[in-house]
Amino acid sequence: MPRDEATVDRIFAGNLDELPPLSSKVVRIFTSSTFTDMLMERNTLMEYVYPKIKEYCREKHGLEYQVVDMRWGVRDEMTDEHMTTALCMNELRGCQKYSMGPNFIYFGAQKYGYRPIPSEIDTAELEMLRDALVSMGNDVSLLDKWYRKDSNKVPPESILLPITTHLKHFLNKRQPKLQARDAGIWWGTLGKLQLMLRKAAKALYQNDKFTEEQMHNYRMAVTEREVRNGCISMPDDYVKDHVIIYTRILRNINLQNLKRASAFIDIMDRHVDQEAQDFLTYYRDVLAKNKMLKNKGIYRRFEIEWIGREGLAPETHDAYLKEFINHFYKNVLKLIDRAMRKEDNSPQGKIVTELLQHLHQCKNNCDVFYGREEELAKLKEYITGPSTKPFVLFGAGGSGKSALLSKTASNSLKEWLAPSVPLLMCRFCGTTPNSTALGPLLKSICQQISYTYMLPFEDIPDDTVPVTAFLKELLKLATKERPLLIFLDSVDELTGSQDANKMSWLPLKIPEHCKIVVSCTYEEGNPALMQDLKFLRAMIEDDNQFLEVTALGSKLAWRVMKLWMQSAGRTLNNYQWRVVANALDNCTLPIFCKLVLQEVCRWKSYFEPEKTVLMTNVQDSVFQLFQRVENKHGWMLVSHALAYVTASKNGVSEPEIEDFISLDDKVLDDIYQYHLPPTRRIPPLLWTRVRSDLPGYLADSEADGVCVINYYHKQFKHAAKKRYFLDDTDYLYFHSYMSDYFLGTYGGGILKPFRYTEIQKHTFHLKSKDDKKDRQVPAMPLAYYNRQGKLTRYNLRKFTELPFQLVRCFRYKDLYDNVLFNYQWLYNKMCALPLPEVLCDFEDAIKNIRIDPHKNDTIHKEISLVADSLRLGGAILKFYPGMLSAQLVGRLLPEIENSENIRNLLRQCDEEGIKQNALVPTYHCMHTPGGPLKYSLEGHQFAIFAMKLTSDNRYIISCSNKFITFDVVTSDLARQVYPKVEGLMIGLELSPDNKFAAAYTNNNQTILLNTLISEFFIIDNPLGEGETVLGLVLLDTNLVVYGQYTWCIFNLKGKHVETKKLEEGRGEILSLRMLDTLESYSIISWTGNPKEPRITLQTVRKEKSSDPLEAWTAVAVNKKQTKCFVCEKQDDYTVSEYNLEDGAWSKTRDLSKNEDKILMLDLSKNENWCYGTILNGFKLWDVESDRHQEIYLPNGVRNISKKFNESNNCILSAGDKLAVAGIRQELFVWSMSTGELVKRMNAHFQRIVEIKSLVVGSENSVLTSSIDRSIKVWNLNYIFEKEHHIDKHQLTIDSLSISTKAGIAVVVTRSCIGIWDFMTGKLKFKLANAALGAIVTHALVNKEGTYIVAAESGDVLYWNLQNREVIFQEKQPNIQQIFYYKNETRCVVVSRKGEKGNYTGICIARTVPDGVKQWEFEYPFVEFKNVVMSPDELYVICYGFEKMKNHIYVHAVKSGEFLHKILVKYTGFKDVTKMVALPDKPSVIALIDVEKGNLIDIIQKRFLKSIPFWDGTCTKDGKFGLYAPATGGMDMLDLRTGKVCKTLIPKVAEGIFDVVAVFNATNEYVLYYHSGKKTIRAFRRKNGEMIANFRVQADLKGMETTTDGRSVVLGMGDGSMTTLTIADPEKDGIRDYLKGLPSRNPEGAGSSPKGIGGGYLQNGVEYPSPYDYSIYTDYLKALQQCIPPPSKQQS
Repeated sequence: MPRDEATVDRIFAGNLDELPPLSSKVVRIFTSSTFTDMLMERNTLMEYVYPKIKEYCREKHGLEYQVVDMRWGVRDEMTDEHMTTALCMNELRGCQKYSMGPNFIYFGAQKYGYRPIPSEIDTAELEMLRDALVSMGNDVSLLDKWYRKDSNKVPPESILLPITTHLKHFLNKRQPKLQARDAGIWWGTLGKLQLMLRKAAKALYQNDKFTEEQMHNYRMAVTEREVRNGCISMPDDYVKDHVIIYTRILRNINLQNLKRASAFIDIMDRHVDQEAQDFLTYYRDVLAKNKMLKNKGIYRRFEIEWIGREGLAPETHDAYLKEFINHFYKNVLKLIDRAMRKEDNSPQGKIVTELLQHLHQCKNNCDVFYGREEELAKLKEYITGPSTKPFVLFGAGGSGKSALLSKTASNSLKEWLAPSVPLLMCRFCGTTPNSTALGPLLKSICQQISYTYMLPFEDIPDDTVPVTAFLKELLKLATKERPLLIFLDSVDELTGSQDANKMSWLPLKIPEHCKIVVSCTYEEGNPALMQDLKFLRAMIEDDNQFLEVTALGSKLAWRVMKLWMQSAGRTLNNYQWRVVANALDNCTLPIFCKLVLQEVCRWKSYFEPEKTVLMTNVQDSVFQLFQRVENKHGWMLVSHALAYVTASKNGVSEPEIEDFISLDDKVLDDIYQYHLPPTRRIPPLLWTRVRSDLPGYLADSEADGVCVINYYHKQFKHAAKKRYFLDDTDYLYFHSYMSDYFLGTYGGGILKPFRYTEIQKHTFHLKSKDDKKDRQVPAMPLAYYNRQGKLTRYNLRKFTELPFQLVRCFRYKDLYDNVLFNYQWLYNKMCALPLPEVLCDFEDAIKNIRIDPHKNDTIHKEISLVADSLRLGGAILKFYPGMLSAQLVGRLLPEIENSENIRNLLRQCDEEGIKQNALVPTYHCMHTPGGPLKYSLEGHQFAIFAMKLTSDNRYIISCSNKFITFDVVTSDLARQVYPKVEGLMIGLELSPDNKFAAAYTNNNQTILLNTLISEFFIIDNPLGEGETVLGLVLLDTNLVVYGQYTWCIFNLKGKHVETKKLEEGRGEILSLRMLDTLESYSIISWTGNPKEPRITLQTVRKEKSSDPLEAWTAVAVNKKQTKCFVCEKQDDYTVSEYNLEDGAWSKTRDLSKNEDKILMLDLSKNENWCYGTILNGFKLWDVESDRHQEIYLPNGVRNISKKFNESNNCILSAGDKLAVAGIRQELFVWSMSTGELVKRMNAHFQRIVEIKSLVVGSENSVLTSSIDRSIKVWNLNYIFEKEHHIDKHQLTIDSLSISTKAGIAVVVTRSCIGIWDFMTGKLKFKLANAALGAIVTHALVNKEGTYIVAAESGDVLYWNLQNREVIFQEKQPNIQQIFYYKNETRCVVVSRKGEKGNYTGICIARTVPDGVKQWEFEYPFVEFKNVVMSPDELYVICYGFEKMKNHIYVHAVKSGEFLHKILVKYTGFKDVTKMVALPDKPSVIALIDVEKGNLIDIIQKRFLKSIPFWDGTCTKDGKFGLYAPATGGMDMLDLRTGKVCKTLIPKVAEGIFDVVAVFNATNEYVLYYHSGKKTIRAFRRKNGEMIANFRVQADLKGMETTTDGRSVVLGMGDGSMTTLTIADPEKDGIRDYLKGLPSRNPEGAGSSPKGIGGGYLQNGVEYPSPYDYSIYTDYLKALQQCIPPPSKQQS
């Protein structure tokens, strides 16, 4: 619905008053007509029009479309229980409540229709009717026989008994004769009852005891009742948008053919029933017509003739039928479009919908809440009290936690916190898509707070860890006037927390005026449901913050039951109340009470005892409910329908359930046992009726933009699972049908085969049992496009449900081919949804896929490789989803040898991904996950001496001469701050809330950095004279800088607060550690003399000091400062454990005897182990037991003491299985069980400075930082795997040149020349003439790839590439430029001499390869511009400066002879940036400035013209040029006219950045690099269309294209070299070219396990396809053989 701003504000504030209804995502139209007369129209609509409207709704608006046609598929069971009228009205109300746009369409003809008798009559009213009949002398025994008084209704009412009460065979289809007899009796009885009641009502009306309305109630047809409720009684302004009315008058009905005529008009005693016609005419032509015309509603009247024997048929009334269905189609669409225009479909609108669902649930929970006064009092105390911790409600499932949490939220808003206006964030986890996973849940809470405080949504991160930190910051916005309240129900249901402790995201210290209440399930004896509460207790450490929500207790349960019954208008007889009391003695959980209530509300006072039975627990009660519905509607239909709801991930929409059942032949065979339907689909109302018998137990919510139904409570889902999913066969059956629906296997008109039953074959005389039918289920594309080919929306339902379903029906091959290793799936889902949503498919698959025991199944690794590749590329893919194929290819190429799935995925990337991005990596050029090295983090220019992980383990903050923050998940450089201090930062600390970082330098300066806003303060050495900074302590409130004897306390603005001193005689401070406050700390001091290393540990708690603990050599203290490990004696290295008890250190025990000198003591990160670093290894002691382990370094490797009690660390892996140390440049890995060294590997180029643990949740890694300026993250899970190396120079690449013929790229780094194979990405070799200290500035390779002319350390060098030797060397310092003649037998080297402002350029031409000097000349210049040679090789042209004027100097190429100079003088002269020769005009050169290109004829010595906005780039034929200024935008120019012929990039103000724009060697493409975006864009020259936007990993330093136009070779700032193929999808043969690249064809690329005939094997059996089977159940049987056995964890 449209929502005004004030309403939106209220919803975002969490206000529970006047909530607007939930916007639905369904068009649900109730069609009203009599049955026989509009049959032709309704069948035509059903066959031709409804499918079209359904398609339109789905594709244009993402709406589901449903028609409620109450005349089709009404089961006899409904007639038996007289449910038809009630059902009609119920359905009509549902359409009015949920439908977008049209909800009621009436087809009015000339038949008044079926006039049922009421199924319930108020007993007092029935008595009046009965008395009236008696007074008129009528026999009322028939009334007494069929109506029975129900005293349980308040006031009592009389119920029309089910037909089978007296006529047992009414539903007995197996004995048709008996059934026909009883049916005949009933219809006769019904006629008599109708007449009796109408007669009595008329008499009472005439005696003024009934109103006309009361009387008409007994005469009214169902259709009139529908029209009154759907149109006539609705508000005037309502009908225009929601109602359509058609009237069709059939003239000259042939009454001679009474049988046929009775289908179109009411006949009574062989004549037209005039009373019925009068009633019809009045409501159809007066009431309904006037209502529509008066309010500009859609009303259309048709008048047609009776033709032939049939009177009305498609053949005879074709024109009318076409006009009718066109009018219908057009106007239904008009109303839908009108409704959607009012709908808020913006991202904000979607958030509002999400919030509304939770607010409605909160309000609904409060509406039925009674009692619990004690619990509410405790919660009020928390909400209004000073507590800064979260509050936890826990209890068994169904104990009323949600209701109590909702009531607390409501009371907090309305009473407890008045007059404040709290902002309420209330979420019922798992009930909506954005409350199911932790990341989206926290994001939606952040959005809610941000809206209210007018903060931009764009700043809110997607990923779980950063969004957790972001939320903690937002909570600080709470004030006394505007408190923040967060209520989270069922936090144990959340998925997506990476941590083993699912609750670690919960803020433990909440800011003032902010409260968090969470609830979680706890069931004694169920370990899975005890774990979360255990975690919460360990985290919060305060029992006052926990409240157990127990069952109601008999007394309260009884009271609640009475109140509920009262509000439902029901009561019970004494026996029935006793049954309820007995049930409540067994269980008083609120959910059980609700189930009891729903059951007893059905009980009539006259029910026999066997019909009033209650179960004694929740599950049995749910089973009882299911069984009742199964008995009523058929086991097959109900069990399958509920199984589909149960099997869904986020619920299913009503049309989806109908579609699933329409595909499910078992159900259809059951429904259509005795007749053949016009279309093989479920009658629309069957499911509706099932649902109406589960009132309140199936809840509506929104998922993926549609309205879905799900169980209102998880207990129902558990019970349904237990009832309908007994083994793998059931999982296979239901999930497989749902998979095929979302795969579109039978969608969009594909016929699904089936087999008729024996009964059907016999009954309908069928020749064959096998048939195929269109089930009218929709096609399932990944995205929907309009007729113009424009994307309208993505298929979010498919994205959510398909992976979930395929995993659970064990259809792994389909999962791999359609989802996990499918390029189109990944690309479309990534465009539609945030990356975590894409990754959750992979995480779910890894968790649930069963390993195939019949093969070496590496699928978990393959899935992880793709998921990790997406993670690594996450930051790029977020903004450039088109980079998906490049990211996957660039990372996963090495894996195609081993994995057919990855090979298929990359083949799709090459074939289909080029449409999104035509620049494709030629070879493996990005880091591949899955090896020991997870990634390398680069960006520092100096050694990294300190790094720290943020407390959420998401970011690494590191320092050298600057601070750099890296994202651990994606490896991106998240932020850098350069404080410009002298010296390097050598120590780093983070505040517990990660808001501040502080580091000190080797010059004793301290830098305090606010990590959120990058503001920093520099503090000069504040310590006493002669003291140096030894370390820092950083709290959330203060910074402490300490030296040898003093420590200074600062606030977080860098202001000095106070200075404290170490007591005299205590020696020097070794370290200072603080707990949360300045008043609680431990100070370790020592003598300062390594020969007498005595240590003193003193601990202060709230300014109370413990007695000092004296020790020797080494000390380690735990984080809480309650336990320490020391050596007690000077020369005894046995370690002792001490505990802090009652303010004093007391010894607990000695660890096992040790005689090796200890260089350092420390504790492992999890504090399970204490370890001592010794000279040749490490000794580890288990803190909790006597277990210990000794690990030793190999010969020749030693630990060294860096300073007192500081040496090399030892890190333990997850589960303490491996120990890892970084010594020199190497990593050493030991097994903790055996103590053996199991791996030794080179980790860095230079010494490792620091090693840190990153073992948390599913993460099992270590970090190493090094003098080589990099931080590396090592994955200990894959530490024994092979690493896929990418060649790289240590220094940045300065320039490059290529030889296409030789396939090599020659790159220049400061220290060497690199020779690369640009087709494989291998660094073949390096060249440097000087072994040490070479300074290389230029290197140019010839076209043949045989020689290089280079500049190194003041010399010109010629390199012969064949033997890698220098063949010529000559001094020529300060070389500026090198270029070849066209035939490359000579080259020109330009150098300079002289002082700045007065340079002389020296041009020397030499032969190649001999180095014979041909000529030499000099010219003066101030600022060097590249020398050019004319295209005809007659002239060398230099740009110089002489006598205060700019000149062009022209020399002869042949001799170097000076020919003439030209004074540079023309209108609009600006400083020249470069000089270029025009390829098609040998005598013309262009001087380029920032605004234009100025053409000068060097022979005629005159200025020709200026070409505005040309930057000097041109095609080889000189026809086209480019203008790409640093300020942004790019135009292509026609150089002959000087006009812009195409704007390739519009001018957008983006700031000033380095830009490179070039044509490729064949002039087919334009390549444009932008340093701000770090992207290379490629455009087709002929049409200006952009075909690629490629985000590079590092700064681009050089870009060359190959002469064949196929490739672009890039030299990067990080020392790597990348080749991209220009894979224009419109170019013939490009896909074959990619297929033939060396990287796509590694030796030994394996093949997958094949079966006979080459099929895929799963569980040792060939994997089937549904299309190969004529019967779906045969396909399922074949699939069953493919189910691998579960692992121990899965079972």
